[in-house]
Amino acid sequence: MSETTTLEDLKGAMEGTGAAAPTPDANAAPTEPKLDKFGRAYATGKRKNAVARVWIKPGSGRIKINGRDLEVYFARPVLRMILNQPLVVTAREKQFDITATVVGGGLSGQAGAIRHGLSRALTYFEPGLRPALKKEGFLTRDSRVVERKKYGKAKARRSFQFSKR
Repeated sequence: MSETTTLEDLKGAMEGTGAAAPTPDANAAPTEPKLDKFGRAYATGKRKNAVARVWIKPGSGRIKINGRDLEVYFARPVLRMILNQPLVVTAREKQFDITATVVGGGLSGQAGAIRHGLSRALTYFEPGLRPALKKEGFLTRDSRVVERKKYGKAKARRSFQFSKR
């Protein structure tokens, strides 16, 4: 007899009439922002060997990287453009003050790491921006790294020059 009631409960749950049926938004992104006690959103971004820690808060659009202004740290316009891409896609230029500390790698990897961290911080500050950033691929960690050098080779793949005699 107890098996019959259990089967009825399961049937009700499968049809969506039971109380145990999950809500359709169970897998949806959280709607509340993840902020610290200072009202900032924090995220870590990575690219090649560079690791960036990024904090954003509402402000006038000031960007500081390792204590220096954006134009001083990234002199090449291409690197500044890479860093600003998440803000352009979400139409949030000049709305956030960004502070970042980045270590490791070269300037190109550091710019990519800050872009990754900034994109993640934007999703923590405004979860509604996640679909736009994900569509552009800014939330995906670019896993390409330099291939290691193998023994018996001049570089990772290049062989030494062949000599017949």
